[in-house]
Amino acid sequence: MDWLYTLSGFVVGAIVGLTGVGGGSLMTPLLVLIFGIHPATAVGTDLLYAALTKAGGTTVHAKKGHVDWRITGLLASGSIPASLLTIWALSYLPKQSDAVTHIISVSLGIALLLTACAIAFRQKLQRYALTHAEDSAHTKFQAPITVVVGVLLGTLVTVSSVGAGALGVAALFFLYPKLPTIRIVGSDLAHAVPLTLIAGLGHWAIGSVDWSLLCSLLLGSLPGIWLGSHASARIPDRFLRPLLASMLLLIGGKLITL
Repeated sequence: MDWLYTLSGFVVGAIVGLTGVGGGSLMTPLLVLIFGIHPATAVGTDLLYAALTKAGGTTVHAKKGHVDWRITGLLASGSIPASLLTIWALSYLPKQSDAVTHIISVSLGIALLLTACAIAFRQKLQRYALTHAEDSAHTKFQAPITVVVGVLLGTLVTVSSVGAGALGVAALFFLYPKLPTIRIVGSDLAHAVPLTLIAGLGHWAIGSVDWSLLCSLLLGSLPGIWLGSHASARIPDRFLRPLLASMLLLIGGKLITL
């Protein structure tokens, strides 16, 4: 079975390299629906997987000056406490119970549907935000809304492992429409690393991480990301993103109805 996990890691890694999104959005439902991994274990393992795979990308962005640390700090000031509180709440639920399975499956399904919408309508959202960028309300409440977005991401990511990427980027596009895309991506990625690491360690503390599974996934995903990143320039983005969004809609709907 380990080689199948490694193969899955390679395929998901290649998709992440091609599109820039899809890590948790594809890996967690793949583990739950195809391999029958308990949702809590799938989420906990995927969170640490995400933290390790995104750390390298964050280092590159930071060295090139693509990270707005103020925005990253605002997001983290909301997401980290929210993540810790969510872990605390999950620790009081019976492990491997039907209640935990239902909560995580539904949360994961909702997160996937939101992610699909964020991918499909990202450009329209950005255009709308640009037309309202000069509104006083838009600039006045940027900081507190960013913290609130962090709270929502911290809760959603800790329960489902999904949302730190596409949802975070979509929210930042709306809040900071004049910020260059590369700085939005870099800032969101820099925020995702500590969030997924803390959430993943929290899941480990409550017994929801499979280290053997994690190593098998990483063994395939690292070369997959490398190959996908190099091939991304040859495949039109207008084909990839609608395909990924449609896939997430189908998977999200399946998880909600489990």
